[in-house]
Amino acid sequence: MAWYKRSKLALDTLRTSFSRITPKNSIRKPTSKTDPSDPISYKSGVSRSSGTLGFQRVVKSNHYQYSYNPFLAGARRYYYVDRNQVSHFRPRGPKRLFQNPRNVLIVVLVGSGVFITIYFGNRETVPYTKRKHFVLLSKSLEKQIGETQFEQIKTSFKGKILPALHPESVRVRLIAKDIIEALQRGLQKEQVWTDLSYASEGSGVPVGKGRRNEMLKALSESEDVGWSKDDEILDDEWVQKSRRKGQERGVESATGHLEGLKWEVLVVNEPVVNAFCLPGGKIVVFPGLFEHFRTDTEIATIIGHEVGHAVARHAAEGITKNLWFAILQLILYQFVMPDVVNTMSTLFLRLPFSRKMEMEADYIGLLLMASAGYDPRVAPKVYEKLGQVSGGDSLMRDYLSTHPSGKKRAKMLAQAKVMEEALSIYREVISGRGVEGFL
Repeated sequence: MAWYKRSKLALDTLRTSFSRITPKNSIRKPTSKTDPSDPISYKSGVSRSSGTLGFQRVVKSNHYQYSYNPFLAGARRYYYVDRNQVSHFRPRGPKRLFQNPRNVLIVVLVGSGVFITIYFGNRETVPYTKRKHFVLLSKSLEKQIGETQFEQIKTSFKGKILPALHPESVRVRLIAKDIIEALQRGLQKEQVWTDLSYASEGSGVPVGKGRRNEMLKALSESEDVGWSKDDEILDDEWVQKSRRKGQERGVESATGHLEGLKWEVLVVNEPVVNAFCLPGGKIVVFPGLFEHFRTDTEIATIIGHEVGHAVARHAAEGITKNLWFAILQLILYQFVMPDVVNTMSTLFLRLPFSRKMEMEADYIGLLLMASAGYDPRVAPKVYEKLGQVSGGDSLMRDYLSTHPSGKKRAKMLAQAKVMEEALSIYREVISGRGVEGFL
């Protein structure tokens, strides 16, 4: 009898052990012998879903149901059953929210509303051409960036800045003063900025001496923006269409960024053929220009062009476009090799300067110099000479350059309708009658 008791005890132990093992292949729907129409049912014995002994309550609600076991301290296991009677656990986390079409619709509507608000809330009208452009950079931040760069320039070229009483400094300051006064008349604004002054060397943001060449290169490329197929052909049909559309709608040009500016001029004694106008009214000229452009009218053409970039907020627009290009590159990195993306973006987006922006600066600068009393017929010759100074014109150089061809700019400007307007303004000025509101 002893061996019989030991054998029975061993069999009972094995039976109990196998009954505690939970199947791993699937999760079966709990069954009950009670009334199937009852949404809440109880069953006793071994629970197949939890693998424990005790009572299990199965609550059914549409396609979802959860099982409750009193020995699991209130833990619930959610799952649903598809049409093939296969049980699946209910998904958790953020992914579960997007399985509901209503949540997806809410996200799309809110995202579209935010995008439309930001886009149309930051669209501005460029003076004269009446072109609409999207600028994400605020006016105060743009002005702050220009002032910071100006301080960096004064620190970088400390000891090479010509004094205010130097003949070249006086000459540039007087020409710039004429251009700024012409801008004031062109915008039909009262005095909204301080008188033009000459900047002196002062303490600013420290910049190492080794970065001097990098600073020159960055400044010459600071306004690089994207290129599109529509910008490839240099014609002014789009200018006339944009102006007519703007006049019909009665849109006003965006000039708020010009209010409260402190215009300053700086002449840096470096053999560089360059000049630029930073946001915030900071004009920087290098005497290398005087070796190729000796008359005041030629210098006024270049300064008027650079001031035209500041009037049209091209630097801020370029920063906005570069932001979109960076986002596009990150997306393309997921499908194309990074080296290919960088090469193509450099060739097709960053190297060619925007033709529309250059044309806007040419047109605005032409009107400014004419209003200041300088002959606008000299401007095409200046741009043609500028193309020769920069190394000549060729098809390959024109494509790989950040600026359009000098010959194309000169030919287009001489034949454009804006030349007729500039000549009309110039004749009125030299006869003693000023013209206002031409921008």
